[in-house]
Amino acid sequence: MFVAIDQVFTLENILYLAKGALLSVAIAALSLLIGLVLGILGASGRRSKHKVPRAIAFVYVTIIRGTPLLLQILIIFSVIPSIYTAFTGNVLRINPIVIGMIALSINSGAYQTELLRSGINGVDKGQWEACETLGLSNWKTMKLVILPQAFKRVVPPLISEFITLIKDSSLISCIGAVELLKGAQVIGAEYYDVMSPYMLAAIFYLIMTCIVSCIGNKVEKRLAVSD
Repeated sequence: MFVAIDQVFTLENILYLAKGALLSVAIAALSLLIGLVLGILGASGRRSKHKVPRAIAFVYVTIIRGTPLLLQILIIFSVIPSIYTAFTGNVLRINPIVIGMIALSINSGAYQTELLRSGINGVDKGQWEACETLGLSNWKTMKLVILPQAFKRVVPPLISEFITLIKDSSLISCIGAVELLKGAQVIGAEYYDVMSPYMLAAIFYLIMTCIVSCIGNKVEKRLAVSD
């Protein structure tokens, strides 16, 4: 099964996979941040008094959460460039890493929309009434009072979302992005032994998720103390 384990477990291969692991973390971190922006917009839309932004946010969340992430990656990778070529006659080539980051951001944004919406709904109604009494606009109320309290409530689930994104970044290997999993596949093809590099990749994923989980636990404890 592990026919070339002694050849795979070399410093050169470990460093090669470490580079892929760092790329996976970077993709997940950037996707989380972009998704946070989309989540704020989506949550604002879901809570809007106007039908149009509320409908747009609802459709966005429903479609993204109701379809597989892998399918979303493949659509951005193949369908969108095909549509562009059909209309312009030019070939659209996008870096697979960029495509993966776009797909992960859009997907994460839909989930963060619901996280933030629940966090906002959890803020005491008296806070809204106090801001209204002070004459603050809805935007200032949200920016200065509601969102800071909502973020405090959703930090733990956001850390869980970050862990999910680190693992889900492996899906972009299917479009040729050389992150951690793709790096393991490259090494496996070179030595005709896929189990050894896969096991090494699994160790990297476990290390990354455990580190983030430990950081998340410490942050959660600090937030609990501040309460």
